[in-house]
Amino acid sequence: MIKFWRTLEEHGFMNTVSGFGFELDGCYWPTVEHYYQANKFAEDATITYASGRTIPIREHIRCQPTAKMAAIEGRRRDLPLRPDWEAVQEEVMLRALRAKFAQHPDLAERLLATGEDELVYASPEDYFWGAGQDGSGANRLGILLMRVRDELRQKS
Repeated sequence: MIKFWRTLEEHGFMNTVSGFGFELDGCYWPTVEHYYQANKFAEDATITYASGRTIPIREHIRCQPTAKMAAIEGRRRDLPLRPDWEAVQEEVMLRALRAKFAQHPDLAERLLATGEDELVYASPEDYFWGAGQDGSGANRLGILLMRVRDELRQKS
């Protein structure tokens, strides 16, 4: 079993906030987290700044300077969450992970080097994407990473 969480640790490159950008849907995304958070909103949903300037919410989130700030903006509940979010969130994450590892062959090699080990996102706070504090979480990020690893293995 390989546990990962902090980005500066050996397997931190697997974290959604690790600084490995990629292109997807015609844009450059600084992190998987940026892409994931931005896609919580419909393509035509907009945000209006205090200055009166209006831009798409996805662009607003994509341009945040850090993954943490992208996550904060993506978790805002005064913005209109897309109605199908619960149904599509894992596919959104999977698309971002596939793009990240396809565009960073060095990371793909590191992911493949994890062999058959179970990958566990050891976030103590996250019980959906991670294992949670007590290990009872769904670990969906780890499961999707193992899927990407299997896909990479089949291609090589």
